[in-house]
Amino acid sequence: MESWSFPPAYDPEYFPERGARYWFARRETMPAGEREAAILERLKEVTRYAYERAPFYRRKWDEAGFHPEQLRSLEDFEDKVPVITKSDLRESQARAPMFGDYLCVPEAEIHHIHGTSGTTGRPTAFGIGRADWQAIANAHARIMWGMGLRPGDTVFVAAIFSLYMGSWGTLAGAERLRCKAFPFGAGAAGMTARAALWLANFKPKAFYGTPSFALHLAEVARAEGYEPRDFGLQAMFFSGEPGASVPGVRDRIRSIYGARVIDCGSMAEMTPFMNVAGSEQSDQGMLCWQDVVYTEVCDPKTFRRVPYGARGTPVYTHLERTSQPMIRLLSGDLTLWVNERNPCGRTYPRLPNGIFGRIDDTITVRGENVYPSEIDAVLNQLADYGGEHRIVITRAAAMDELLVRVEAAPGVFERGAEAPLAMRAEAGARLQKVLGLRALVEIVPPGTFPRTDFKARRVVDDREVFREMRERLGR
Repeated sequence: MESWSFPPAYDPEYFPERGARYWFARRETMPAGEREAAILERLKEVTRYAYERAPFYRRKWDEAGFHPEQLRSLEDFEDKVPVITKSDLRESQARAPMFGDYLCVPEAEIHHIHGTSGTTGRPTAFGIGRADWQAIANAHARIMWGMGLRPGDTVFVAAIFSLYMGSWGTLAGAERLRCKAFPFGAGAAGMTARAALWLANFKPKAFYGTPSFALHLAEVARAEGYEPRDFGLQAMFFSGEPGASVPGVRDRIRSIYGARVIDCGSMAEMTPFMNVAGSEQSDQGMLCWQDVVYTEVCDPKTFRRVPYGARGTPVYTHLERTSQPMIRLLSGDLTLWVNERNPCGRTYPRLPNGIFGRIDDTITVRGENVYPSEIDAVLNQLADYGGEHRIVITRAAAMDELLVRVEAAPGVFERGAEAPLAMRAEAGARLQKVLGLRALVEIVPPGTFPRTDFKARRVVDDREVFREMRERLGR
């Protein structure tokens, strides 16, 4: 069944033939022009639906002079529909607690409540309706089918089960796909060693988590006497942080586990979060599954689409969600997109390098933009890299300095003083070549930095401390 309607109506008993590459062959391989025409019709339905039910959208669009009846082309959508931001959502929920005046279904229909942690301000609540949860499960199952997963396969979910949507979306998709869902979780004391034990015994086909946790797990597993390749994993898919599309990180995970490494994920607000995800054959970068969530890569100042081959920030629009539909939600991430032949045969645009990171996480050092993912890639290609590092930006006088503190692998310091010196020289030379500026490098012993079961936080900006000190001293 390939019907495509709004609201979606999927047969819960539907499965493609087991040998089929595609879940919905027509939708996944149709010519771009036909898909864009279908997306336009869906956008007309989605915008009418939201305008009628959500004061948030009606108010914002009236102020911008847009009405859904004006939508005649994708260019109209881009030109006339304003973007929305996370700040807009927080303000809406402050005005209309708890789910905001963009909730389009009665609260009684809400099936799951998730949200942001609220560490940087008011938390944002996600109210997900029962019908939406089924649509999310179907979308995730379909995309996981594209990764090569089939009914009966075991999917090991090694991510935190809390407000975080990645673990729940993966679980819902695995259940809809009729896999053996293994919601192991993450975060509790001693859990990483237990994960190694369970993986060694059950040998699941697939693993979901963050790239940082997969690398940490490998260290712990080896310390416990296990060889990660013996877990028998065939597919490892990741979200939550950049990494699975970064060549150094991706290749390191692939080498350690002997598995395909597939990047996926967009934003929690956009669940199904795997609306940008690689496939079994196209496992470098991420496909934009445009008939699930319409993705535009836009100039971060004008919010107009950039040409294929250019960098910009993704702007996302739900095409199937009915409870809290996001329409032109600005991600704040940075990526590059292309529209070229994909090895899997799907005709979606692709993000060949995945998500580089958040625009506001970009570091500017002596006038040069530095992306933490670029440093990650360089260090993960060092033979003696110990698995963790910290990026420290300081200021001496009026000059920014970039210091990269790098853990050495076990045994490096035991080889004598020359080994860490050689490692420092190699890291410095490679960083300068990639970044275009000089970086100070310090090699530190193994175990210097704590590991994480979730998203790694590796950037320390000491310039604010320096500015505050100068202000106190009146300089």
